[in-house]
Amino acid sequence: MLTIIQALLLIIGVIRFFVIAHFIMSWLIRFEVLNIRQEFVGQVWYGLERVLEPIYSRVRRFMPDLGGIDLSPIVVLVGLEILRIFLINNMFAFA
Repeated sequence: MLTIIQALLLIIGVIRFFVIAHFIMSWLIRFEVLNIRQEFVGQVWYGLERVLEPIYSRVRRFMPDLGGIDLSPIVVLVGLEILRIFLINNMFAFA
C-alpha cells in the first residue's frame, strides 16, 4: 500500500509541475516574451493545454464567472496540495 501512495505522490508532483509550467507560460505568452508561433513553444503550449484542459474544465464548472480572470490553475494547485498533505499524513496508517 505504501508503494501506491508513493506513486500517487509522484503523479501529484508531475501534475503540479505541469500546472505551474502552464501558468508561467501563459503569463510569458500574454506579455509577449514567448511566441506560440515558434515551433517548440507552440508544441509545449498545446501539449500542456491538451493535458490540463480536462482538469481545468471540471474546476471551471463550479467557479463563478470572474470575467477575464481564470483562477482554475490556482484552485487545482490548492486541491493537489490538500490531497498531497492528506496522503502524507495518512501514509503510515496504511503501512
